[in-house]
Amino acid sequence: MLQTTLHTFHIPVMGLAFSIDTPLKVARYGISSVLSLSDDTLLEQMREYYSRLNEEPFTPIDTNHEDYRARRITAYLNLLDKLVTSQIQQMRCQPFTPESDLTKYFSLLPDTSPVKVQYLEMLQLANPEKKKQAETALRAQVQPGTIDVNIMTKLDKTNYRKNGEPLPPEYSDALAALRGFANSSVAASVVFSAGMNMRLYAYLDQFTGFLPDAAGNFRKKVIIKVSDYRSALVQGKILAKKGIWVSEFRIESGLNCGGHAFATDGYLLGPILEEFKQNRQSLKQELFGMYQAALNQKDLKALITTPTQRITVQGGIGTAAEQNFLLQYYGVEATGWGTPFLLVPEATTVDAETLEKLVQARAEDLYLSPISPLGVPFNALRNTSSEAIKDYRIGRDRPGSPCTKKYLVSNTEFTSTPICTASRKYQKLKLNQLQALDLAEYQEKAQNVLAKECLCDGLANAALQVLQIGRKPDNRPVAICPGPNLAYFSGVFSLAQMVDHIYGRTNLLNQTYRPHVFLNELKMYLDYFRNLVAEQVPPITDKQQKYLQAFRQNLLQGILYYEELLPKIFTQKAAEEQMQTQLTQSKEELLLI
Repeated sequence: MLQTTLHTFHIPVMGLAFSIDTPLKVARYGISSVLSLSDDTLLEQMREYYSRLNEEPFTPIDTNHEDYRARRITAYLNLLDKLVTSQIQQMRCQPFTPESDLTKYFSLLPDTSPVKVQYLEMLQLANPEKKKQAETALRAQVQPGTIDVNIMTKLDKTNYRKNGEPLPPEYSDALAALRGFANSSVAASVVFSAGMNMRLYAYLDQFTGFLPDAAGNFRKKVIIKVSDYRSALVQGKILAKKGIWVSEFRIESGLNCGGHAFATDGYLLGPILEEFKQNRQSLKQELFGMYQAALNQKDLKALITTPTQRITVQGGIGTAAEQNFLLQYYGVEATGWGTPFLLVPEATTVDAETLEKLVQARAEDLYLSPISPLGVPFNALRNTSSEAIKDYRIGRDRPGSPCTKKYLVSNTEFTSTPICTASRKYQKLKLNQLQALDLAEYQEKAQNVLAKECLCDGLANAALQVLQIGRKPDNRPVAICPGPNLAYFSGVFSLAQMVDHIYGRTNLLNQTYRPHVFLNELKMYLDYFRNLVAEQVPPITDKQQKYLQAFRQNLLQGILYYEELLPKIFTQKAAEEQMQTQLTQSKEELLLI
């Protein structure tokens, strides 16, 4: 399948379950989305469900099969590719009636799209023969969105044979996931998130799909999710020297996002985007020089022209005005909209109970939590069923979760083989260790231990509930990871409503006052910095002092940047003055921390 660029937004990966089958829901409308490859058990369950639903043959791939993780991933992606291809073929044969998917395809496109203009012109044609020709031309332009995948690079545990002997490195979680994607039929991108994994990056050139064909095109593309320019430069160079081209740098706000939050050292989204804007051509050329040299070393044909390299951005975007400003001022090719799509059953998979909690959620229900076993701040929703089962186990004096999937094992404090900090085994060992502390200190440290939740199950169970997969699916607890942007949306929306909101054809925001996306992120960083300062235990070293001072200075420079940018952001003087007042208050607040 060819990659479409008709839409100026994509749907990022969300949890494990929430975007696991999103391509089947939206790809036929030209919308690209990202699904997680972390949980091969969930992927196998989804493959069985959709194979039977669509009367496709299904042969289980169980854990006794050689290379079962990679094979499961390949099989599920191949099924998605086949089903989406079938959807497109059927859609091209449909009439242009109001209720058809073909009409919906063109109606959803942004009004600025040349294809949308052609569609609107076709509707005005009175001559039957000309109208039929125009319809045929439009059908030929129908292309699916891509079935992109996400590999969280830090989730790369070593796997073992049943006798306890470690498997070779290529059977680790991340490498097996990459192999599963590389061997699949999808022509799409792999999104690497959560930082560098040198072992994983070195494995990429084993697969010809990541190398250019004779025309300089890639069947498999690499997207790097980054939080600042330096990260893009460093990772881009590493991959270019290995003969791998980064086709897109996907900038994500450090804090104003869903799921795990990887805060920068006080660098704000606006200044980060400005740095990319000023340097993207030099970045591209520098990487291309290294890339050409690597191709020559591999005796591969050098490219005549520099391959395409997109810059996109995501994290807390909530209005068409913000979307348009990011596209036009910073020149990004597209934006990512994640959290709002959790309220769109036509696009994501969320169980009924959790969906209702999302609809009712206010700002105080959304928080940067300590629940991730990885020890990374995690954007979460309060009062989920996953939180309830955690509290129930604590109340029964049996804290922690049974650890069956083991995707987040990382701790070797008590064991030679890594275990998960949300597991019953770890929490029992850790609490026993803490018994020697005095009561106040014990309670504080024990609370940190007990905060962890089983995300392997919690982030996967929504799909099992919605599709009624497995035994007693309705009893399976659900965790969910919306960003703070959810507070400004209240309701269950159709796909058309959400896309129309993105493109400014309607407004889905609730009555809650919503500051600009840049201000929302700034507030989060002020709170983060305040907590960072409070956590310092005297005596503070020179290194700690310098870090905090640099963090404060980066925030201050970000505020000054926004003050200069204000006339470009707003066309209305009142809105500009309001944001200026809020920036002044933020500056005063920062200087008092």
